[in-house]
Amino acid sequence: MLDLLNPVILSVLTLVVLSLLRVNVVIALLIAAVVGGLTGGLSLEGTFDTMIEGLGGQGETALSYILLGTLAVMVARSGLTRKLIRRVMPLLRGPRAVVLFAIAGLACFSQNLVPVHIAFIPILIPPLLAAFDRMKIDRRGVAVALTFGLKAPYLIVPLGFGLIFQGIIVDSMEDHGMEISLGQIPLAMAFPVAAMAVGLSFAILVTYRKNREYEPGKPLAGTDGSPLELLDSQEELRWTRQDVAVLLGLAVTLVLQLVYGSLVMAALAGVVVIFLLRGERWTDGDPIVDRGVGMMGTIAFIMLVASGYATVLTETGSVDDLVSSAAGWIGDSQILAAVVMMAVGLLVTMGIGTSFGTVPVLAAIFVPLAAAVGFSPLATAALIGSAGALGDAGAPASDSTLGPTSGLNADGQHHHIWDTCVPTFLHYNVLIFAGGIVAALVL
Repeated sequence: MLDLLNPVILSVLTLVVLSLLRVNVVIALLIAAVVGGLTGGLSLEGTFDTMIEGLGGQGETALSYILLGTLAVMVARSGLTRKLIRRVMPLLRGPRAVVLFAIAGLACFSQNLVPVHIAFIPILIPPLLAAFDRMKIDRRGVAVALTFGLKAPYLIVPLGFGLIFQGIIVDSMEDHGMEISLGQIPLAMAFPVAAMAVGLSFAILVTYRKNREYEPGKPLAGTDGSPLELLDSQEELRWTRQDVAVLLGLAVTLVLQLVYGSLVMAALAGVVVIFLLRGERWTDGDPIVDRGVGMMGTIAFIMLVASGYATVLTETGSVDDLVSSAAGWIGDSQILAAVVMMAVGLLVTMGIGTSFGTVPVLAAIFVPLAAAVGFSPLATAALIGSAGALGDAGAPASDSTLGPTSGLNADGQHHHIWDTCVPTFLHYNVLIFAGGIVAALVL
């Protein structure tokens, strides 16, 4: 029988409840880690030691967030922000639904065509808040659109991050005795992605179609004015050396990210290029970095703590115990097997915080189990891929939610849990859950 007192279940429920009660995410993660560690057999001291040892697991991601924040501040300090606002605003005069679908489509390119993942959000989205506010767009709809673009492509398109994710599914299944080709994975993931598309459409056309007003006058991170003030400014926008230097810095960042696959290296190079080209003075480095840390530091620190939290859950062995207990409870029922596998995937992903890292954990038990109850390799891939992706959209410490929040909260008017995590969880994870089950039973 599924152990409802498993440390993973208790810890994840603690994290979710505290987050919904608006407890700071960092504090919620720390308390949830203590719950997971103590119920998993670790001492209090051992729990914190394990968590601290695991902080480095997301060190590169956290550092890249800080450097992206610094780069975003440089963009905001230049004239590029105003130029972008002036250029984009005439294009955003159509129906709000069209704008939100366009944002989702643009975000999709960040996973394959130009695989920069969330790097574009803190640079592109803050300037667009002016247009969103003028159109009275509900930013929760924008969060849902961005998260669709950050998740759906890697589930179904075998390019960029999708090639990595789908390759992990293939390798994990083959490691445990079930053969499947990479070309079959998109078909296996078609049902979950279609479910996500339904969730996106419902969010845009129904849930968040009404006007939502935001407080005017809130300064945009890195600038001294609110989005609407920047939009309404009559200042003549000429190209300056600073604008050109910042634009070249962004180009260098993009190219190096594509060539080397290191966002830290790429963002640092972009920042250095801007300084070398005198887009910013070296003596202004302190206030620029301070603003960058203020913009992205909290999110970077959340990623570090989330890494330590995942290490605690892994160290206790509770994740393996949860998967094993689920396997013993299923019997030979395909429907029950599909439901339990998806539920375990949701819990594990909410705890570990990464769909990419969840797949190998689930495959170890779920591949033999799927074979035992008669699932085909295609159905098994659909279950493992969907279960691995579950939770990523609504997890408080996932980059699929932290990324949208980093851009939409640039003026302090977007709550991470209630405006990003809850909307994305309701519109995606519930439907992915159903889509994965349907795929398993049909394929």
